[in-house]
Amino acid sequence: MKQENKVFKSVLDLIGNTPLVKLNKITSNFKGDFYAKIESFNPGHSSKDRIALYIIEQAEKKGILKPGDTIIETTSGNTGFSLAMVSIIKGYECVLAVSSKSSPDKIDMLKTMGAQVFVCPAHVSADDPRSYYEVAKRLHQERKGSVYINQYFNQLNIDAHYHGTGKEIWNQTEGTITHLVACSGTGGTISGTAKYIKEQNPNVKVIGVDAFGSVIKKYHETREFDEKEIYPYRIEGLGKNLIPAATDFDTIDEFIKVTDEDSAHTARQIAKTEGMFVGYTSGAVVQALKQLNEAGEFKEDDKVVVIFPDHGSRYMSKVYSDKWMNDQGFFDSVHEETVEKVQYIK
Repeated sequence: MKQENKVFKSVLDLIGNTPLVKLNKITSNFKGDFYAKIESFNPGHSSKDRIALYIIEQAEKKGILKPGDTIIETTSGNTGFSLAMVSIIKGYECVLAVSSKSSPDKIDMLKTMGAQVFVCPAHVSADDPRSYYEVAKRLHQERKGSVYINQYFNQLNIDAHYHGTGKEIWNQTEGTITHLVACSGTGGTISGTAKYIKEQNPNVKVIGVDAFGSVIKKYHETREFDEKEIYPYRIEGLGKNLIPAATDFDTIDEFIKVTDEDSAHTARQIAKTEGMFVGYTSGAVVQALKQLNEAGEFKEDDKVVVIFPDHGSRYMSKVYSDKWMNDQGFFDSVHEETVEKVQYIK
């Protein structure tokens, strides 16, 4: 049946109901069927649109946010963009404390969307006054009429994905999903999605993807915060040097770690094989699939869903830049260059 054209009142009406698309080539040698939830179809090109709209609307309902107020947040880029977008439509000021690990592309996008941006050093402890966590807290204290979203410690982060992403995936797979594999940063996406799906079928296995240099995997296994796990890494929006309250560890069965280098090359491979131009963490989640498949995790009748959180356009100066990849030492004998050289005709 032909769908009638629909006119939307604003871009906010386009948030959610993102497509689930089968992966065909990159998983062709794996056991099972694999599907990607492509969150770049949100108008702000990431899954963070969901929490930005949900948290702001909840604050409005409770009378916490009023016209002309200021929204303040800590972000690696995507949440900030989504908050800036929602703020424009709803008439709020937006102030963002951003990690210096965020790509220049993301920072430029935030400024373009009218946000005031404070870039903070990435490789300092979470309680350092220069960290983006502490800078956001200070800005909130200094500015009257401001609301600090605080996605890392906000239960509404989980709720947004419980009511949205989880329900959508369950319906799109008609309840046949056997595994959910998703990256974990704040933990809201994987926790909320997993909570809904496990309420429908507790046997669905939920696997979180973590970064080397992050404390999340060990904390899940031991419930101990180990500072010795922390060291600098490059992937944005994955892993943490603190324990976010927005991660419900009880909904996650296990974690697997991936490297910066493998994840970067796998992101490029997704573009080359599936025609999907996705972000760094999407590369990380498919890299996790590779490792899980090698470990014999999947069976022929499994239905595995992964979440692709954002769009590749936000990483043009990073994983999709040959210069950046080379500067990181990512072109080597193990990982050969995957982008064809450009030829200039004179």
